[in-house]
Amino acid sequence: MKDSKRYTRKDKLHEIIFEADTYAGKMFDVILLILIALSIVVVMLESVQSFDVHYHDIFVSIEWALTILFTIEYFFRIYSVYRPLKYITSFFGLVDLLAILPSYLSLIFIGTQYLLVIRALRLLRMFRIFKLGNHVNQGNVITKSLKASLPKITVFLYFVVLVVIIFGSIIYLIEGKTNENFDNIPRSVYWAVVTLTTVGYGDIAPATPLGQFLASIVMILGYAVIAVPAGIVSAEIVQNSKSNDKSLHTQSCRFCGQEGHDIDADYCKFCGQKLNK
Repeated sequence: MKDSKRYTRKDKLHEIIFEADTYAGKMFDVILLILIALSIVVVMLESVQSFDVHYHDIFVSIEWALTILFTIEYFFRIYSVYRPLKYITSFFGLVDLLAILPSYLSLIFIGTQYLLVIRALRLLRMFRIFKLGNHVNQGNVITKSLKASLPKITVFLYFVVLVVIIFGSIIYLIEGKTNENFDNIPRSVYWAVVTLTTVGYGDIAPATPLGQFLASIVMILGYAVIAVPAGIVSAEIVQNSKSNDKSLHTQSCRFCGQEGHDIDADYCKFCGQKLNK
């Protein structure tokens, strides 16, 4: 009987923390989102010297209070899953751990201010609000589209690298003897990268008519650099949207921690364990 109560308590805790199908689960996500946003604001204000001078103690107190709350939440997450190691070693499990480590490390190591940047990973926890509604399905579409686009984009970027090397070498041959800014090929390749990406710092510019003509060609090609990857990803999104019309719910598997199951699914499509519906 005791084991049954413990099982029920763990199930209820898991439902609140990992899922958003219930009112309690939705409220937990919203409150967590507010606390994360507050933590980010505090970290940002701490970096402003004029604020930190007057409110340093308040900032430290708030940050430690939030760190303790996040630590309790982290251990509740470990307790509520059937396979704690799966959660601990998962992406979001590592994010949750890294979100609380800097505060504790600052007690041992002096001068660990650079670790504050790790706290920015808490921003990823804001996406938990996407559990509320059909955002899960749309998020899966984007994720699948990016993965499917990766080989094509990799080939395209390889082509871009070859293009900037070629144009960098050509502009060096044209401008190298008369323009001290193009004194070597690596610096000329840097110019080609800046020009092709339409950044245009203006720190290096060709002076000869032929060099300016080549620069114009590179600038026009820069539009393709922006358009091609966007077109590749957009095409994959359209294709994946058509094949992802099934509704998904926000239930998380208690064994592997994966989400994104079909609304009528009885078993986890990742580990095969029965879902507790």
